Amino acid sequence: QVQLVESGGGLVQDGGSLRLSCTASGRTYSRYTMAWFRQAPGKEREFVAAISWRGFSTSYADSVKGRFTISRDNAKNTVYLQMNSLKPEDTAVYYCAARAALPTTTLQYDYWGQGTQVTVCS
Repeated sequence: QVQLVESGGGLVQDGGSLRLSCTASGRTYSRYTMAWFRQAPGKEREFVAAISWRGFSTSYADSVKGRFTISRDNAKNTVYLQMNSLKPEDTAVYYCAARAALPTTTLQYDYWGQGTQVTVCS
C-alpha cells in the first residue's frame, strides 16, 4: 500500500510557473515509477509526465514538452512537477500516481493521490 499526497496547486497568471509536489508514504522501499496526470472539467483524465524509479528516464505528453519538468528525490519520497509557461489550457486537477512497473502513459497505475487544482488565468 502506497499513499500519495499532492501539494503546490493554485491560481497563476498566463505565462507563470508552479511547482507541484507529491509525497509518498507506505511501501516506499519499492521501485515505483511515478507519474502526473491531469483532468480538466468535462474531459478525460490524461497523461502528463512520468519518471522511472531512479529518475534516469522521463516521458512527457506532447502538450507539455519543453514547458514541464518531472523530477524526484527518493531520499524525501517525493516527486515534483515544475510547470513553466503555463497556459489557460493547462487548467485542471493534477494527480500524482505510482506504479510498480515500467512507466506507461495509460491510466494503468496502482496508486493515486487526491489531486491538486491548477488554474491558469488568461
